[in-house]
Amino acid sequence: MRMFKKLVIFLVLLTATPAHAVETPAAFVVHGSGYGHGVGMSQMGARSMALGGQTAEQILEYFYKDVDVESLDDTKIVRVNIGHLLTSTKISTITDGAVVQLFTGDIGDQVDAVPIAVLTGKLSLNFSVLGANVVPSATVAKKISIFSKSRSFTIRWSGTRYLDGIDTVISVNHSGATKKFRYGQLQVRTVKDKTLGYRLELTNSIRLADEYLWGISEMPSYWPTAALEAQVIASRTYALSKAGRFRAACDCDLYGEISDQMFLGYAKETEMKYGVMWKNAVTETAGLVVTQAGLPITAYFFSSSGGKTELAANAWGSARAFTHTVDDPGSLDTALNPRFASWERTVTQAVVAAEFALPDVVTLEILTRNESGTVGYIRATSSSGVQSTLRGETFRSRTKIPSAYFDLVGMQN
Repeated sequence: MRMFKKLVIFLVLLTATPAHAVETPAAFVVHGSGYGHGVGMSQMGARSMALGGQTAEQILEYFYKDVDVESLDDTKIVRVNIGHLLTSTKISTITDGAVVQLFTGDIGDQVDAVPIAVLTGKLSLNFSVLGANVVPSATVAKKISIFSKSRSFTIRWSGTRYLDGIDTVISVNHSGATKKFRYGQLQVRTVKDKTLGYRLELTNSIRLADEYLWGISEMPSYWPTAALEAQVIASRTYALSKAGRFRAACDCDLYGEISDQMFLGYAKETEMKYGVMWKNAVTETAGLVVTQAGLPITAYFFSSSGGKTELAANAWGSARAFTHTVDDPGSLDTALNPRFASWERTVTQAVVAAEFALPDVVTLEILTRNESGTVGYIRATSSSGVQSTLRGETFRSRTKIPSAYFDLVGMQN
């Protein structure tokens, strides 16, 4: 009986003791260095090397493995997406005496196409989606004209290779932003997105050799000449590696955003005081391309690293023979790189849980590191013990922290 009573008391005490609850943090704190994926040419590294007297060719041959810098034909016309998945866009002239032609369809380089409208002076063209079609309208001197709908339209303006006349600058407005364009022609087309349905894709067809490169905005124009020239050659090379590989989703060869290269348009070359420096860099490096086995490489570049560059295989799981890990001390120079030589970010519970596809995350653990210092794999554990693992670069991209050169430093409750 005494033994039985003791056992009963022990069982009651166990049952009465509450289970320890796992606390879910409100956020995770990470500390790191660098900005971007770390693959290819470090722009901050290029700046540092240029300040140290290195040439553009020396910079490129340092950051890309087993490559040559040589002249290739870059006279191609590239189709650059300047508006993706739009519901509407507005194209306006900002030049007195401008002439604008509107054509039904995508007429390419056709010289004898007949426009459906020829408009002059200060005007605006508006395009919107109706079902699978584009509906255009024009406003000239407060008079509105509406044209027949079609799947695509082409816009040309004076002062380009397509139309003689006064040099004309147009502005393109969509998604709350306005950019200026001077060269080539525009195409507006509907493309069906799997989720959103039909949307507008807006593209600018321009010469790669000059018209495209003049508008690339991937490096400040006041940086040292050798750095600018290295960036121009890398940008020319990247564009050549993509030219002719048409992508139906964007009706383009290249996105005009950071998913490929940031294309600012006419504002880059007309930048006060410094725009001419960028344009000169394009001229001085005419035709120069980074090659491997005689072909242009996909010349990846990025802002800054955590002290060493990264392999493509580590960042994205796909090897590229021209990428390697080299020292990049310029990225850690706080005088050159005050914002990203060292940084700290807080990532909320909601963001972390969503990116790992877990209901919640109670712990994060860095499993491996690459030779470059980036996180190889990072693992999350939920309150129920379920675990999920991501590549470090994937975690960086999804959570929008600056780079994969980071450490976990704490949690916020």
